[in-house]
Amino acid sequence: MSRATSEQVMDAVVIGGGAAGLSAAVALSRFRRHVVAVDAGQPRNAPAEGVHNYLSRDGMPPAELLAAGRRELAGYGGQVVEGTVVAARRADEGFAVELADGRALRARRLLVATGVVDGLPDVPGMRERWGRDVLHCPYCHGWEARDRAIVVYGTNPMAAHAAQMWRQLSDDVTLVLEPGTRLRPEQAEELAARGVEVTDGPITELLTEGDRLTGARLADGRVLPCTALAVGTRLEARADFLSGLGLEPVEHRMGDAVMGTRVEADATGATPVPGVFVAGNAADPFGQVIGSAAAGLTAAGALNASLIAEEVERAVAEHRARSEEPFSARIEAEVSERVVGARRHGL
Repeated sequence: MSRATSEQVMDAVVIGGGAAGLSAAVALSRFRRHVVAVDAGQPRNAPAEGVHNYLSRDGMPPAELLAAGRRELAGYGGQVVEGTVVAARRADEGFAVELADGRALRARRLLVATGVVDGLPDVPGMRERWGRDVLHCPYCHGWEARDRAIVVYGTNPMAAHAAQMWRQLSDDVTLVLEPGTRLRPEQAEELAARGVEVTDGPITELLTEGDRLTGARLADGRVLPCTALAVGTRLEARADFLSGLGLEPVEHRMGDAVMGTRVEADATGATPVPGVFVAGNAADPFGQVIGSAAAGLTAAGALNASLIAEEVERAVAEHRARSEEPFSARIEAEVSERVVGARRHGL
């Protein structure tokens, strides 16, 4: 496939080269769509050793999964462009996206699969250990942390729920409440009933030995021994570049708790802006890798259907225009050719 240029108008630009974006790009390429996926090279799960709960791919390193996806995309004629999208706007009947290096791409449709950024507490060492022994998701990392000493850092109103989830995986769980986070009386009773110790934070430092987590120091000087630390992050959709289309992230809530932001969309991935679709964590911050890949396929299907509807409408308009054209030498020649051809074949 030739390289995408600013002069070409593609069927779709997929913004994001993770599981959701590559899944969408492959599906569209299989439908013979001219597709480019723009990948900033900043996958959220890059520090993790492996992808889990992905049927037939359990434990596969994230980089290997993405490399396999790129190979599949190339096999169907799709293309990956390395770069970061910084702006998107309307252009003629489609869209234009601008990359940080000054390049621009044009397309009839956009599919956003840029994921989220995890907002971590400001604790020294936490960012460096993220995805290894500082964990966020018991479904993603719970089996690997089973039976270990786990500290759960409760940073939001879902703290008790998180502690109960991790308690299913280990009987040595301590919940540390960040200042401002409170438990309801029934939550405290439920945690006590399952042997989860609760203490006030904040955590001020993570302790390590030989590049392994060994404990969490609290503001009062106490050290809680642990080999895994679970933390609730604030999940912010990577979507600032959509402001030029009037599409701003909205709050993502669980009950009354604001957990971050997301790009608003319906079940198919269609956003309030016609022609713009979204898939993966940008729309569903808590979605796992396999769910994000499935969402990419769903959004690609909706996007493709919108293109087909547009093409059918255009074809019908052109067909009607031809049908209404007055009799002419050109039409006479076409009719004669059809008659002669029919006779030639004995029809």
